[in-house]
Amino acid sequence: MPTMADVARSAGVSVATVSHVLNGTRPVLPHTRQAVLDAIDALGYTPNTLARSLVTSRTRSIGLAVSAISNPYFTEILQGVEAAALEAGYSLLIADPHDDPGHERKVVQLLHERRVDGMIVAPSARPHELVGYLSRHTVPTVFLDRVIDTDVSDGSVVAGGADATPDEVTPWYDQVCADSAEPTARLVAHLAGLGHRRIGLVAGLPGLSTTSERVSGYRDALGAAGLDLDERLLVSGNSESTGAEQATAALLALPEPPTALVTANNAMTIGALRALRRHGLSVPDDIALCCFDDFAWADLFSPRLTAIAQPSRQLGAQAVRVLLDRLDEPRRPPRTVRLPCAFVHRTSCGCPEEPGGSEEPGHTASSTSSQKGTAS
Repeated sequence: MPTMADVARSAGVSVATVSHVLNGTRPVLPHTRQAVLDAIDALGYTPNTLARSLVTSRTRSIGLAVSAISNPYFTEILQGVEAAALEAGYSLLIADPHDDPGHERKVVQLLHERRVDGMIVAPSARPHELVGYLSRHTVPTVFLDRVIDTDVSDGSVVAGGADATPDEVTPWYDQVCADSAEPTARLVAHLAGLGHRRIGLVAGLPGLSTTSERVSGYRDALGAAGLDLDERLLVSGNSESTGAEQATAALLALPEPPTALVTANNAMTIGALRALRRHGLSVPDDIALCCFDDFAWADLFSPRLTAIAQPSRQLGAQAVRVLLDRLDEPRRPPRTVRLPCAFVHRTSCGCPEEPGGSEEPGHTASSTSSQKGTAS
């Protein structure tokens, strides 16, 4: 295989100059840089990434820790992360924390020991150990999908004091997520507008920011529609199919069951549909259904599912961009980036089929986009 010395001889420069071109450790004149690149191309030289990491103290690798990689939502996030990392010249190391706090810290430690330059993590519902490890080792990290707005290592608010409101809290880490509260409120408002007065919510795993935000959107929408909150209609499906099936069965067993249902992620939508089928109920004739998370086969169901579509690939790509910004400028203030969702109007809500039923992100009443430096 050709060596760096071969490249230097072919380009008529020193080995040190070739190293500076490859590693970006010192400015090189444009014509000299081009001569080195031409020699690399002509000789088919492949840089030794291990040797380069010793020079630059960087491995040009990113650690990604997300649970339920088999979930279509996280699969698309992974595709977005991978594409953006590859475009920037970074490799990807992937681990699944299984939403278990202890295992979460272990896999993050393993990624750190592989000397990744930074990490992208979808934190669990109890990320105390995770945040403690990242803080002790000052690992550049972006929290993805689920956000953390307090110092979970000791329960205190990072900024603004113990009595700070959510808007006064400053996150320790950069964070990238989709809107959750307002899109959920949009689903509930849509069902209320169709005349439903008992609207149930199958919520996600307690402790996740996505769960609390979607529950908040549900509550707000009921109030805005002039509907009383019946706590019995708010159940937890623990973000997975089996839990949602059991939770939906509990709703159907109420003396006054809901006439409409909102499920808070795609796995729970599957579980809810199983429960409805087991009880011999038809959607939307017997009960209307709307769901958070659109997925590839949502329009293949009969009826087709009205859903909130999250910009999953964009979330993954944005997380990489935010992490690279952090690596380039370690002392910059932390920021939270929220991307808008889209309301996809189909027929499971009980509405007739409409042409052009989906709405693009950023163009719906429920879609919002914000990018904050420190949270204000």
